[in-house]
Amino acid sequence: MKFELKGTDPSTQARAGAIHTDHGIIETPIFMPVGTVGTVKGVHQSELKQQINPDIILGNTYHLYLRPGTNILQKAGGLHKFMNWDRPLLTDSGGYQVYSLAERRKITENGVRFQSHIDGSYHNFTAENVMDIQRVIGADIIMAFDECPPYPSTYQYAKRSMHMTHRWLDRAIEHLKVSPPLYGYDQALFPIVQGSTYVDLRQQSAEYITNSDAFGNAIGGLSVGEPADEMYAMTEVVTAILPKDKPRYLMGVGTPINILENIALGIDMFDCVMPTRNARNGMLFTAHGTINIKNKKWEDDFSAIDEMAITAIDTQYSKAYLRHLFMARELLGKQIASIHNLGFYLWLVREARKHILAGDFRAWKEKMVKQMDKRI
Repeated sequence: MKFELKGTDPSTQARAGAIHTDHGIIETPIFMPVGTVGTVKGVHQSELKQQINPDIILGNTYHLYLRPGTNILQKAGGLHKFMNWDRPLLTDSGGYQVYSLAERRKITENGVRFQSHIDGSYHNFTAENVMDIQRVIGADIIMAFDECPPYPSTYQYAKRSMHMTHRWLDRAIEHLKVSPPLYGYDQALFPIVQGSTYVDLRQQSAEYITNSDAFGNAIGGLSVGEPADEMYAMTEVVTAILPKDKPRYLMGVGTPINILENIALGIDMFDCVMPTRNARNGMLFTAHGTINIKNKKWEDDFSAIDEMAITAIDTQYSKAYLRHLFMARELLGKQIASIHNLGFYLWLVREARKHILAGDFRAWKEKMVKQMDKRI
């Protein structure tokens, strides 16, 4: 694997790059659709490739470990073959899912003991076995196991949690030395910067993670309820320290505006369930603002879902028809809306890349933020 920096914007920290993997090239900045259990919810792989066309998608270690389980995934030859996906994959660490199980888990130095949300059975995640699970899943990019502290956290809790995440990272790196990839291609480890919203802790964590000299680096523990301004402030602190010649991944972010603002701060990679989750509730993202397709105003609007034709589906159906599907509770409505929203997110990061390379990203970003910050 290698990362190439193709260009930078002269008036922001925005970058355009390329990550070379054994399953293809990822052009950055990139948004990764979330394929929680081996599927991007409500979207066929053929539509994913042909209409949305992402360079990479994400799978969730916690969910895939519980179902279908590592035994099935290894028999299948890894997640790529199991779900018929021949492009790059990234798996998260499971840390965020464990964080969300606050009433069902116990965190110790060794790792985390938790109860399955499916059947209540008990399981353990450690720095080492999370690496083993991700070896079996077979993602091109894998994440070190971390603890994601809640927001708000006390300084002492955030500090203790951060240092434990660092110790888990050291254990993960040692374990990978004796645990080679299973399927004949490289897997790149990304450590995760933590530290809540405390500047000194984020600086310490970014420096520790940098010293691990991994292929790329991630920023976790943001987009967990903190105001957007605090997210941007922490991102700026961290990107000032993380090496410029390695990709940077901001985990779990976010709205289209969040993505553009963080690209301006030097982030290369994003993931979020928002485009598909909001789509299933009838909320569409567009370059001119958000649309609640269930509103009565769209009842007799026979114009295209999105006249920019970001995906082929945007011109195949009208707003009136899509609204009808939602009001009739037809599953096709959620599917069409999901394809549109994912297509929009991919269009947005690819337009950002064009403007970074053209040198006018700041002006374009400011115009887009104003346009998108509206309800249509």
